Amino acid sequence: MTNKQETITLAHGAGGGAMHELIDGLFLSAFGDQPLLQKEDQARLPLAGLLARGDRLALTTDSFVVSPLEFPGGDIGKLAVCGTLNDLAVGGAIPLYLSAAFIIEEGLPLTQLARLVGSMAEAARLAGVTIVTGDTKVVERGMADKLFINTTGVGVIPAGLTLAIGSARPGDKVLINGHVGDHGAAVMLAREELGLAGELVSDCAALHPLLQPVLAQCPGVRCLRDATRGGLGGVLSEIAQASRVTMQLNEDALPIRPPTRALCELLGLEPLFLANEGLAAMVICSEQASEALALMRGHALGRDACIIGEVAGPSSPGRLSLLTPYGGERLLDVPHGLQLPRIC
Repeated sequence: MTNKQETITLAHGAGGGAMHELIDGLFLSAFGDQPLLQKEDQARLPLAGLLARGDRLALTTDSFVVSPLEFPGGDIGKLAVCGTLNDLAVGGAIPLYLSAAFIIEEGLPLTQLARLVGSMAEAARLAGVTIVTGDTKVVERGMADKLFINTTGVGVIPAGLTLAIGSARPGDKVLINGHVGDHGAAVMLAREELGLAGELVSDCAALHPLLQPVLAQCPGVRCLRDATRGGLGGVLSEIAQASRVTMQLNEDALPIRPPTRALCELLGLEPLFLANEGLAAMVICSEQASEALALMRGHALGRDACIIGEVAGPSSPGRLSLLTPYGGERLLDVPHGLQLPRIC
């Protein structure tokens, strides 16, 4: 990038030379691939490649407003890629394309924006997807908290694969692929105003390389959700309500890192409701749970995979409960508001 200015100015969004220099020198340099380099107002994607991979198109969109923009294990750029790809992956889709729209606040250092865009480009490359179109807007100081990013993802769902949030059945097992609450805890510790320190790292990762082999070999998978805002407890509560069943989790089986647990105890938070950005919750028929678990543990993103509970009968539909080591049962209520602001 040849721009001599050190920060984003309103001129970068005005449609003139400064904007074109920003787009050509930063965004196209980082994301440059066909069809983005054509500089059209839309991406033109061949249908033949989509039809060869599946029989349904999957489309999702998400906006990312995390604060701070950079945190241990990730940043808003990586988050914008992985978060949207995971929304496709838990529907059984093979992610292929992304759009990216940036709302940038005047005054954002160009060096920081370059780091974030570079991180986003690397995350897309590693995930095997292409950023094919985008948009850039610049707003006045105080209007956007430095940077907001919206990404839209496109993928295809293989023929015969159907996952649905309302498909959980009594006797099914509940699996997750890793530790609970790492992202929320890491972002908390990255906020200077908390005055805390720790070694936690966000679990931000694209999950489709982990999930696709399981879906291909285990047709007994009923539903998948990525446990982002609302955490694991939030998504399991949604599944319980949609399927009109009870979710019973074993407290002893929940993989929570000691620093995350200690932080939650200090601040009075429930780790099950902390956000994750690389954690999938899977409901699967009991007969295939062991096979799915073995497949997960064979992948780097699933080495700590475990069975954390099961689906109980519909006597109390929509209930989420935690079985304690002492033989008791604790009901988990989804918080009315957010435990933490701006974590994804």
